Amino acid sequence: MRLSMRAKIVLSLSSIGVVLLTSSVITFVEYNTMSGYVSDLIADNINSINVAQKLATSSDSYNLEILAVIGDDKGATVLPDFDQQEFMAHCDSLRAKLKSVNMAHLADSVEYSYSAYMLTSLEFKDVFLSNFIDTREWYFNRLQPRYKRLHSDIDALSTAIYNELQRNSATFERGFYRSVIPGAVAVGVGLVLIILLMFFINSYYVSPIRKIVGGLDNYRSFNKKYNVTFDGNDELNEINTGITEVTAENQQMRQRVKAMRERMGSNPVDE
Repeated sequence: MRLSMRAKIVLSLSSIGVVLLTSSVITFVEYNTMSGYVSDLIADNINSINVAQKLATSSDSYNLEILAVIGDDKGATVLPDFDQQEFMAHCDSLRAKLKSVNMAHLADSVEYSYSAYMLTSLEFKDVFLSNFIDTREWYFNRLQPRYKRLHSDIDALSTAIYNELQRNSATFERGFYRSVIPGAVAVGVGLVLIILLMFFINSYYVSPIRKIVGGLDNYRSFNKKYNVTFDGNDELNEINTGITEVTAENQQMRQRVKAMRERMGSNPVDE
């Protein structure tokens, strides 16, 4: 199949364009997919850490209020208020957002330790009114261990969420570099194709044109025969063939003119 000069150059440039465009699309799709997925995971992790911190803060406040009531000299017997519905709603939201089985078990542990702590705290009024149970002893020996267990479970859950956040951040970073790889490969391939295109243009167009110019210069300056040849079957080869024919005809015409002048010089016309 015979390809013209324009077709060869357009085909070469189009190949480079297709490679770069394809790599750009792959890079964009890969990064967009990875970025959206991991960004949602990171956002959930941050929100879960905040929720776990709210659980710790509310349980800390409640435990300190109970201690304040026990240490009150006025003998207050009213148990401090605690929003159990909000606490359980936070626990449910954590369980819904935590994906791994281990994280779900940690959330369940928080609920179990919370239930044990709250059931024990409800003993406060009976203990306070009792003449046989020391409220301080009840607080430090019975309620405080359950509070520590609750706080420990919340800390364990927060640590697990934080570790998952670190893993997701590392995944995001690895995904970023992975999405950049197609672009980097395409740039490398593009550079190789450009080098090959330069070699192609130099070999099939620049070098033949230089040969044509050199052959014409020898023909005009030294009347040498134009005998430039090179591989190819495009327009440049047709031009070279035409120049070869024209210069050959021109040289033949010059030889004929020279021969006629020589004959006329040797046979002068009588006056």
